[in-house]
Amino acid sequence: MRLLAIETSSDACSVALQDGDVIREQHRIEPREHTRILLPMIRQLLDESGLAAADLDAVVLGNGPGSFIGMRISASVAQGLCFGASLPLVPVSSLAAIAAEVIEGERADRIAVAQDAHMNEVYFATYLADSRGLPVPQDSEAIVSVERRDLLKGTGWTAAGGGWQRYPQLAAGCAPAIAVTSNIWHPRARCLLRIGAAAYEQGQSIDAARLQLAYLRNKVAEPVTNASR
Repeated sequence: MRLLAIETSSDACSVALQDGDVIREQHRIEPREHTRILLPMIRQLLDESGLAAADLDAVVLGNGPGSFIGMRISASVAQGLCFGASLPLVPVSSLAAIAAEVIEGERADRIAVAQDAHMNEVYFATYLADSRGLPVPQDSEAIVSVERRDLLKGTGWTAAGGGWQRYPQLAAGCAPAIAVTSNIWHPRARCLLRIGAAAYEQGQSIDAARLQLAYLRNKVAEPVTNASR
């Protein structure tokens, strides 16, 4: 399987290319530089692999939620690649990508992801690891106030994403439920690949023209269901 993953919903500009068992990645923390560096990063990975866009099976997109501008940058590039090479698109949650890295690197099985949404709010979702080591969402992604104290039920959660550090009051309010705070703040394209590959194999790719970005602020956020196991 040959997949290209693109993720720019945060300060990280991240690209990964899977060619069979070989994965190449570029991951750079460069706020407000995504427009300048994203395409050269993609070209470099394709060149290193000896591939053209037409050789890919699909493009995997980090679909947010996150920075509106960052999401639009990666979406426009991903759609352009798909239109130009007649490729399907596989949208993947950027929050799930963070959870996937925590599962892989820290062997956690209960992950609460919070990313800064500004305005004293975070993008929030919880995940459990399945038997394949992939994150399974336990509730809908939502925007929640950093003053919430009822986000997590039970104990043993690993808190991941930059929202916990950005808003200490959120971490303090959820402290009884949190066992570990991860130092993983940004989603990585490499971690989109495993989720995207599984989705692609299950027929969950879409025509790039049908893409709907997960802005969340364009709709009324549903209350987060207390997560339990």
